Amino acid sequence: MSFRNFKMVSYVVYGRGSFNQLDEILAPQRKTDAPIIFLVDHFFEGRPLLNRIPLRGKDKIIFADVSYEPKTTQVDALATQLKNEFGTISGIIGIGGGSVMDLAKAVSLMMTNPGSSADYQGWDLVKFPGVYKAGIPTLSGTGAEVSRTTVLTGPTRKLGMNSDFTPFDQIVLDPELTRDAPVNQRFYTGMDCYIHCIESLEGTFLNEFSKSYGEKALQLCQEVFVKKDRWNNESDDQLMMASYAGGMSIAYSQVGVAHAVSYGLSYLLGTKHGIGNCIVMNHLEEYYPAGVKEFKHMVEKNGIEIPGGICKGLTDEQFDTMINVSLGMKPLWENALGKDWEKIMTREKLRALYGKL
Repeated sequence: MSFRNFKMVSYVVYGRGSFNQLDEILAPQRKTDAPIIFLVDHFFEGRPLLNRIPLRGKDKIIFADVSYEPKTTQVDALATQLKNEFGTISGIIGIGGGSVMDLAKAVSLMMTNPGSSADYQGWDLVKFPGVYKAGIPTLSGTGAEVSRTTVLTGPTRKLGMNSDFTPFDQIVLDPELTRDAPVNQRFYTGMDCYIHCIESLEGTFLNEFSKSYGEKALQLCQEVFVKKDRWNNESDDQLMMASYAGGMSIAYSQVGVAHAVSYGLSYLLGTKHGIGNCIVMNHLEEYYPAGVKEFKHMVEKNGIEIPGGICKGLTDEQFDTMINVSLGMKPLWENALGKDWEKIMTREKLRALYGKL
């Protein structure tokens, strides 16, 4: 096709307290005895949110340990566990941050597609629709609630299952759920959204679709992290919509240098996505001068410390591993630097950049 036919989330509900409608939303999706699986961020173990999850029949809560970002082995193990225990399920609901939502999307797909999730890391490799899946963010910024990918670390690379079958069938955007997020984590995921905007708006793939969403998301990020002196309910509302719009802004374009470089950090060192992007963004004045200047202002204003020296002491072989993963993200580099990006971002230049982190 000359123009990309973009698959979006089928249903969206937004508003404070909208989580309370979950039972009603899920009722039409239930199939006889097949349960609904609630994949919940382990942060919520023992917390009141669990008592609000509408369990019926054989429904089950599974806690997802997201100390590290999702791995293909974790996805495959969960899908196998559910097939062995239930045969089939009515759906899977991801409640948490970007990692939990990505995990839910991936497990949904692996309930119906053969082999390993590692077989589907790439673009448009997934063959069959997954089981019903819904995403409920409890952190705002990643855009995982609207994206057509589920980012996974596999045996040889970190790469998403990018397909038209990946987006959620339903998302529930309830800003009340983000209220108790840890301050540092909230900032890192918020900056993931901010960086989405900068990379999209300054990329070579930019178009009016991406620009419209990106400009709004950027404005909301600036309201929250630049203009306000304290966090309030409105901040949660604004950042949740910034996340949605930021995710949409890259749907018809791409991200850029920060994401491409942070993928290497995540693959080798297990650095989580939000903080990895922040570590990289701190050193990208050459590519996004205005964005980096504002980013550093937000870091200082919000009293956040960005780690440094995480690549100190790595071997040449380890640097090569990160470089290989990063350079494999070709659409990201092309968006950032144009069609001749390989002449600009040489292995030597990327090695020097990793050496600063």
